[in-house]
Amino acid sequence: MTKNISTIRSICVYCGSRPGRDTAYMAAGRALGQSIAAHGLALVYGGGTKGIMGAVAKGVLDSGGHVTGIIPEFLMDMEATHDSLGDLSELIITEDMHQRKHKMFERADAFVTLPGGIGTLEEIVEIMTWGQLGRHEKPMVFANINDFWKPMLDLLGHMTDEGFVHTAHRVQPMVIDDIEHIIPMIMDRWAETDAPEGDASVVSKM
Repeated sequence: MTKNISTIRSICVYCGSRPGRDTAYMAAGRALGQSIAAHGLALVYGGGTKGIMGAVAKGVLDSGGHVTGIIPEFLMDMEATHDSLGDLSELIITEDMHQRKHKMFERADAFVTLPGGIGTLEEIVEIMTWGQLGRHEKPMVFANINDFWKPMLDLLGHMTDEGFVHTAHRVQPMVIDDIEHIIPMIMDRWAETDAPEGDASVVSKM
């Protein structure tokens, strides 16, 4: 695997389609979107315009940035509205969730996970699994807003301690509490890696 681009171009954000109970979650979504745009990067995300997903997209768009939403057709009325989807810079409609996740992976140079539910957890765990298998070295971040991800991080530590994460050196997501630090730290991590692109031919078979 070789690095074939010189810099980060796009950030994939996983997060909830609901706002959550803590107002800090929505604020973090908007702030991350603004930071992505301020650094001249594009957002790749699941296409929802509600909840934290909507906050991130709005943060990017209001700051003049580019947003690519990737959403299965059956979720369009659940996580978004047709009118609001028209505000995105680019909209990709997929046949199913599996195709959505692959397109998000292909379009992204790094992954940030804000608070969310089961779907959000499933998305970042799959990316971590691909990292463990050596399919990519793209930076991964848990945006640990008010310690939201602490139970998950404790579980990961327990799995490692018990010998079930056999290539732990490949599964080293950054844990960042301050939204403003996320993009600069991703840039620093990118500069340290030798092969973030992964093997697309293998990923396509997963």
